[in-house]
Amino acid sequence: MTHAVDQPTRRHTGIEVAIVLLLSLGASAVYAVVSLIAKLTAGPPLSQQTATLNPSQSPRPYLDLTYQMLGIFFALVPVLLALYLLGRRRAELGRPFLRPAYDLGWGFGLAAAIGIPGLLLVYVAAQLGLNAQIVPAALQPVWWAVPVLILKAVENAVVEEVIVVGYLMTRLRSLEWRLWHIVAASAVLRGSYHLYQGFGAFVGNAVMGVIFALFFRRSKRVMPLVIAHSLLDIVAFVGYTLLPDSWLSWL
Repeated sequence: MTHAVDQPTRRHTGIEVAIVLLLSLGASAVYAVVSLIAKLTAGPPLSQQTATLNPSQSPRPYLDLTYQMLGIFFALVPVLLALYLLGRRRAELGRPFLRPAYDLGWGFGLAAAIGIPGLLLVYVAAQLGLNAQIVPAALQPVWWAVPVLILKAVENAVVEEVIVVGYLMTRLRSLEWRLWHIVAASAVLRGSYHLYQGFGAFVGNAVMGVIFALFFRRSKRVMPLVIAHSLLDIVAFVGYTLLPDSWLSWL
């Protein structure tokens, strides 16, 4: 006698979400909170401290490159886990996987809409002492620095948009959460793992999270968000690396 495979219960789904988040960006959020507390209790004002996003891992260039590539690879493993757990519901992240004109158009549009106000917010937060001084990249001046920074930008985009938007919103919807509760959860999570940069970063990324979550809810596509996020991070990481020091001091 055969038995039908049980459908996931609400409890099982909730445990699954908790595990995926604790293996990925939920863990990052916890570390970010601890990092912020450490900065606030270190003595100097928050605005006089720094938050480095892409530090070098070794003074030996090719060992550093090895660490960087391993970090990118293992950061993507929770994405594969999330997609595997979604099973047939992966189609809810967008089918076909890539619609070039639509995805690129919306990706560039979202990047412009968020990037320009985001720069203003960073400036205001810095003036108010609500943010640490952000160093987007601190790799050695080696030939592979820019390609690795581009890969890091894409990695960040894939991890955040697939897990925090696509996976989390799909799972919370299956748990029958209300729309604004889902949007709030996604946005607060996005802001929380940026807290190591300061309070301004939390607010800015939470606002970005609301916009991205509502876009996903309407379009049923995660790829434009990946493209937009990749563009924002590429400009920040590579721009910081290539701009002259005199420009950076003015910024």
